[in-house]
Parts: sequence; C-alpha cells; structure tokens
Amino acid sequence: MIGIHGGHRLEGEVRISGAKNAALPAIFATLLTPEPVVLRNIPRLLDVETAVELVRALGKEVRWEDGVLRIWGGEELCPEAPAELVQRMRASFLVLGPLVARTGSARVALPGGCALGPRPVDFHLQGLARLGAQVELHDGAVRAHAPRLRGALVYLDFPSVGATEQLLLAGALAQGTTTVVNPAREPEVVDLAVLLGKMGAEVHWGLDRVTIRGRPALSGAEHTIIPDRIEAGTYLLAGAITRGRVRACAACPEHLRAFLDRLELAGAEVAAGEDWVEVQGPARPRAVDFRTWPYPGFPTDLQPPMVAFLALAEGRSTVTETVYAARFGHVEPLLQMGARIQVAGNVLVVEGVERLRGARVEATDIRAGAALVLAALAAEGVSFVRGDPHLARGYEKLGEKLRALGARVWEEPD
Repeated sequence: MIGIHGGHRLEGEVRISGAKNAALPAIFATLLTPEPVVLRNIPRLLDVETAVELVRALGKEVRWEDGVLRIWGGEELCPEAPAELVQRMRASFLVLGPLVARTGSARVALPGGCALGPRPVDFHLQGLARLGAQVELHDGAVRAHAPRLRGALVYLDFPSVGATEQLLLAGALAQGTTTVVNPAREPEVVDLAVLLGKMGAEVHWGLDRVTIRGRPALSGAEHTIIPDRIEAGTYLLAGAITRGRVRACAACPEHLRAFLDRLELAGAEVAAGEDWVEVQGPARPRAVDFRTWPYPGFPTDLQPPMVAFLALAEGRSTVTETVYAARFGHVEPLLQMGARIQVAGNVLVVEGVERLRGARVEATDIRAGAALVLAALAAEGVSFVRGDPHLARGYEKLGEKLRALGARVWEEPD
C-alpha cells in the first residue's frame, strides 16, 4: 500500500525508463533464434520479470544486469507455455507465434492480466490460421500446429497491437512474405519491427500495411528499447495536477503528440527538445474533450491519469473510450475522493471540482492505479492507494521517482 500526503507541488527532472510494452514483445522475439540477443534499457518491472521467467521455462538462458538483458540458447524449445505464467499478463500470449514458427506446434493458455473488458484473441488466431496454422481451443488453451508457416495477406478489422505483433513474430520465420493490412502503428510495434529487422527479417511499412519477409533462420542482435511514453505522460501529469513543473528526460516527444496537445488545451505550458518534455501545470485546468484512439491518437493507457487531472478542471469534460470497453476501474475510487464523474456506456462525463480529498482507495489495474496516485498527489490530506502489484507491473521505482520530485510518498503494509 502506498501512502501519499497530497497538496505538494512537484518540481524537477525525472528520467523515463524503457517502454514496458516494447520490452515484452522484444523478449518474446528472442524465441525466434538460439543466437544471443542483447536488449538494453529494460525496466525492472513485475511484467518484465514474468516475461523473463516465461522464456526461461521455454528453454532460454537469461542474464539480466543493469537494465541489460542477454538472452540465448533454446536450440530445442518447449512447445507448451506454463499456464500460470501466461495468465499473469496478456502479453504472454505473444509466445504462440514464435513457438509455432520454431517448433511446429504450441500450446498456450488463454491470457490473463488487467480486467479491461472483452479483449478476445480472435485476431491472433485468425491471422495465424491465414499463415497455415491449424488452430483449436481446448480446455482454456490454444493449440496450434504447422510444419512450416507460409506468408499470407492478413486484414485486421481493428488495428490491434497484440495481433500485429503476433503476426510480425510469426511472419519472421514464415516462408515468403506476410502482409498485414490495417496494422497497429504504435511506437512499441515499430520498435519490435526494428528488432526483427536487426535479426534478419525484412520489414517494410506502407500507407495501410506492413510486410515482413521471413527467413529460414534468424540471427542474434543488439537493440535498445524506446522510452516509455505512458510513464512519461504520467509524470508530466503529476507535475501538472500539482501545479508544478516537471521535465521528463530520456523521453520521445514525438510519441506524445496527441497527449501533449490535450494538455496544452487544458492550460498547461509545454516545452520539448529532442529527448525531453517539460510541463508547467496551470493554476486550474480547463475542461477538454478527447477520445482514445490507436496511435497516433490519444493513448488509452493515459486515459485514466488524464481523467484524474480533468477531475479538477473548470467545466465539463467528455471522455470517450474506444479501445477497451471496461477501462473505467478508476472512476469509483475517484468518486470516493470527491470527483464528479458519470459513466454512460463508453463515455465519461467529468464535472470538474475545485478540490479532491484524501481517501483509502484500491487500484484494480495498472493505469487505474496511476490515476489514483495522481489524484492523491493533488488531494487535501492523506491518501492510501492499495494495489501495489499493479503499479509495480507498470512503473519502475515509482515512489523513488516521485519523492525525487518533492512528493510525500511512502510505503505501508496493507
């Protein structure tokens, strides 16, 4: 449990960690080759530790020191992923494509993770079937078999990040060229494509598609993970919600354009350089409307923290969630802190209040937890946020970084 004494202005610089959502698929990409792959700028997070544990269970050797992962071995991979690990987080399902491509068959449990509403893996399975895999569901797990995957044209009804990554991973060892029409273009997906290119696959982005020409075998590579845009946005909001000034260093402003645009509309002052972004919070935010959307739109992972910020705005904000149907786990705890929010389907109507009050609240997922921490930083009095495992899954050294900015944050037993 995290204790927070609110009402203190945050000031200073914070160094942004490597992107969790880029690190996870990169770790699973190492299943495509027995040769050494070196990954740099890896954040020390529970989800990353789960990914490391999973590839070890499948036959890889791993050494992790000072943010650098060296992964090698696995000439003969285990084709069955331990269900207990896969069910910890949704991204673990990405081992399916590499296992089928390397071993010819795989058994992977249906994934777990944050409860954000229905997130079926249909796009993953339909895509792998197009590449020639025989896929069936049995006893809560997916079984897939293919002597050799074959490149094919795959159309995605929605630009799913996970499905695009799954097809890139599988296509890297498929015979011929795999073309994904309407792919996700999130920076983390592009980062995976860059890594696969270094390993020997040919990846090309077009106007409405991405193609990957597979190879019979891939080589080892070295790769540095991109900065975590969600962590950067969260700390910038921490400064803005406390009327402070925070600079996110080792960040990529280009990955945050839609988010920074809404911050400016809300009255924040934004400055940016090649690898940093700085935000000065307003005396009181102005209400703004936004909808989450695949990149380059407003990222769904920053919706809950942004709602916490707008809870203190002057006026009414309308927030439309188009990516995850049930990404509203932060609403009830924010109401306990004095926010005024109404839920209508996939729309939130946020009536800004002048102040929030400290409370005991519980995080139900990673980004809801971040929203509650932000609200607590701005609230009057003391708050306690339960749900440490969720925050530890997505934010490296959260308490330490907040304290360095001037926050009064501490850990307490539940």
